[in-house]
Amino acid sequence: MLRIFISIIFILSTLGLFSQETITVSGQLLDAETEEPLPFANVAVHSFGSNTLVTGSMTDDNGRFEMQEIPFGKYEIYFSFIGYAGSDQTLLAGGLNSVFDLGKIKLSPSAEALKEVQVTGKQATTNSDLNKKSFSLADNIAQSGGSVLDAMKTMPGVAFDQEGKVVLRGSDKVVVLIDGKQSSLTGFGNQKGLGNIPASNIEKIEIINNPSAKYDANGFAGIVNIVYKKEKQTGLNGDVGLSYGLGALGKRKLDTKTDLGSFSNNQKLIPSINLNYRKGKLNYFLQSEFILQEALPNNEFTTRNYDDGRNIISQVPENRKQFRSIINGGIDYDLDENNSFTLSGLYDREKHIDTSQVAFINLDNNIRNRFYNWQEEEVTRYINAAISYRHKFEQAGHTLSANAQYTQGLEDETYSLNDSSAVRIGRDKTNIRAIENTTSLSTDYIRPLKNGRIELGAKLRVRRLPVDYTITPGNNSIIYPDLGTYSDWGENLYAGYVNYLLEKEKYDIEAGLRAEQTEVFYDVDPANTYYPNNDKYDYFELFPSIRFTYKLNDNNKLSAFYNRRIDRPGEPELRIFPKYDDPELLKVGNPYLRPQFTDAIELAHKYSWGTGSLFSALYHRMIQDQYMRIFSIDDSNPDYNIVNRIYQNTGSATNTGIELLFSQDITNSFKMSASFNGYINTIDTYQGTLLFPFERPFIINESTDEAWDAKLTSEFKLPLEISAQLTGVYYSAKNIPQGEQLSRSSIDVGLKKNIWENKGELTLAATDIFNTFGIRQELDGEGFSARYENYYETQIVRLGIKYRF
Repeated sequence: MLRIFISIIFILSTLGLFSQETITVSGQLLDAETEEPLPFANVAVHSFGSNTLVTGSMTDDNGRFEMQEIPFGKYEIYFSFIGYAGSDQTLLAGGLNSVFDLGKIKLSPSAEALKEVQVTGKQATTNSDLNKKSFSLADNIAQSGGSVLDAMKTMPGVAFDQEGKVVLRGSDKVVVLIDGKQSSLTGFGNQKGLGNIPASNIEKIEIINNPSAKYDANGFAGIVNIVYKKEKQTGLNGDVGLSYGLGALGKRKLDTKTDLGSFSNNQKLIPSINLNYRKGKLNYFLQSEFILQEALPNNEFTTRNYDDGRNIISQVPENRKQFRSIINGGIDYDLDENNSFTLSGLYDREKHIDTSQVAFINLDNNIRNRFYNWQEEEVTRYINAAISYRHKFEQAGHTLSANAQYTQGLEDETYSLNDSSAVRIGRDKTNIRAIENTTSLSTDYIRPLKNGRIELGAKLRVRRLPVDYTITPGNNSIIYPDLGTYSDWGENLYAGYVNYLLEKEKYDIEAGLRAEQTEVFYDVDPANTYYPNNDKYDYFELFPSIRFTYKLNDNNKLSAFYNRRIDRPGEPELRIFPKYDDPELLKVGNPYLRPQFTDAIELAHKYSWGTGSLFSALYHRMIQDQYMRIFSIDDSNPDYNIVNRIYQNTGSATNTGIELLFSQDITNSFKMSASFNGYINTIDTYQGTLLFPFERPFIINESTDEAWDAKLTSEFKLPLEISAQLTGVYYSAKNIPQGEQLSRSSIDVGLKKNIWENKGELTLAATDIFNTFGIRQELDGEGFSARYENYYETQIVRLGIKYRF
């Protein structure tokens, strides 16, 4: 415990500085007797207390005024006009509301003239968004040149599971948005694809742990919002970049004896371009990245010890050759001062070829029982097209927006399987072709109030995902028979929300309610003998959210949150067709899977000072009908046992934890930041029934475990104007269903130098330099135990160059 305490104290030395924001204030001055507008009246904003001038404005012909880019803080606003008695109002801008509409201010006629007042303001240093953390990728040096997944590695509360999914505060139920919207690229249920999105054209990543009612109700662990770059200057702006890397420089564990083994020294080439041209009413934007690489996205060693005395090890490396292109662009058109349109589109196509030779070795006599070859050719394609409309009313911040979006996701995956051993000689081939089509319509209305704002919105989303499955079996086929050749999944979602924010001098309240009606169907080919019934259900649910913030003083705020959320399984979790990359460890979906619901409460505190800040949060989440993969033996084949990994609902669980974020500017050339996330996972006892490939019970034993992760980032200014960054990440061991995930760690380092009179940037980054970030799990199943080790490609060195114009 002493070592852990010392480690925590050492690690608490920084993390993401929160960005400073500004507000807009508007209103209308009227004659109190005639209610006629008062044109060319004076409005002056003074800092509260010191009574110094911050900014000022004049009303227009209609008596309206608007003042922008006022720093957060507490102000006294004075209204004056010749021949009228002056008036004033106190305004508190704590950061929760960026637009304030003061409404109609009435001045009474007077014979006295208003005396001139001169005042200056003091900029607030606190940040009030305790439910959102924002991280600029310009500050990310040690993971530069990598993917969005790499960039998130050092962010607080973020981890990754064995399938490459983001885990926030111990859960992978995370929603990923791109520029605030869901897309086929990142998924409509839980997240996917982050490892294939280059970070070069991303401006920032936002993590929202307690979203308000205006967000979709799924993603109980939180929301990750990826914001693309968009220049605001006129003319042509942008940058071009090139990243070259080498991955898998060393082997954490020796390959099993095959001719191919696992790829190493994998070369990576990623060019990128970001263009923005703004002129008059039009703004054109374009971002594009290309990935050409060899990679090792998975390298799974599985040691199985059966109760009958057999001990088997296998290794499944995904030796990948990949080409991917992503093009994201669009046009902003300002029709006039109050109406604007954005037309945007994204095209992403990726093709990869994975090859693997899998040996199944008896550890008792070191004899290779089976030798299995496979090759996967997969093409994925994502298309997003959207049109957005935004109307600004006369009052600043009073807006109505509408969005129509169509997305399509294509997956075309072919497996060629070849088994040559004493057990079986045969060739099999499978093909899965899935095309997801999603159409969504949404509208949002925001009305600023004198002390807050009100938000209203509605959404319609229609999704369809038919899957065609083609099997070409060989002799002694290992493919399960009678699976059928198709499935069809669909979801209709109807939602509406109301959200209200009240901001007072000493406290804030934000309360919202989201209502969602969801209709789901899943049709399976009648030839499928494992799931004989098609599934169809619908439900109506309310999802309340509330936040209360108490302002202790200018530098201290305390917030309490409550959220209810849902996580719906996506088609990959429902898919009835097994994945055959390891024929003795099959990943299978479950078409009868149901959503899980979560109630979450949190208490958060933020303390800021001139050179740093400390954020702390206590959270507790209660999960019902959680779903996850269950390991279970299928001993129906007399030649070898198959371990199925099948998605199942597994009852209730809780997740309780504490999160700390600390940052400090030690000197002008040395900054440190750190985060600590400690939590207790409790999984309740549950007994259920597996239906695939035959009916049998499974049991989840009650387990409670303490886990924590800690991250440290240090930034230095070196001679020759070189910036350096050193990051350390540690994840402790934690309990998982049927076992434990062991601890892992990583140390990354990066260097950056501005060149070409600060128009260019040169970076060198090395991730996981000691090759210790692989995932290891120990599992206890019915009739067997297993050790799972995935030593995928985490050790990568990248050299990057970028030129801005």
